Amino acid sequence: MDAFRMVYQMYHQKLYFFMLRHARSAYVAEETVQLTFIRLWEKRDTLSPDVPVSQQIFRIAKSIMVDLMRKQYVRDKHMGQYKEGSNGVHPAFDLEAKEELDRVFHCMENLSPVRRHVFKMSRLEGWSHKQIAEALSISPRTVENHILRAVHQLRKALMF
Repeated sequence: MDAFRMVYQMYHQKLYFFMLRHARSAYVAEETVQLTFIRLWEKRDTLSPDVPVSQQIFRIAKSIMVDLMRKQYVRDKHMGQYKEGSNGVHPAFDLEAKEELDRVFHCMENLSPVRRHVFKMSRLEGWSHKQIAEALSISPRTVENHILRAVHQLRKALMF
């Protein structure tokens, strides 16, 4: 219990400010930190003694933050369905736009799983290349390549 308290005191503030910088939301940062230490406590018996505690904490936090942001995105998306579109027509009744959007999402399913995930994080969830790179542990250049290739592949598929 004393070891956990010491780890909490050492990493709570660092983790909070790190998450705040990346999530740009105090709520997501607070929630991430709390859930991280809860999960750390629950998994304390299975932690690897070969991997530094700080690395394990930040890995847990990254996973939790991605989950929280994904849930927030879905919640915001569903709330947006009740607002009017920019043309004054409720999106549910704008059939042409809905059909076009369905085509885009259908074409997105043909992307490789990683490319689709990177593209969704960038274009649908509004993540920066740097944030995606850090979340997925890949280089920003790889993120850029995935997005460029996804756009190229979608444009090609939507031309027909």
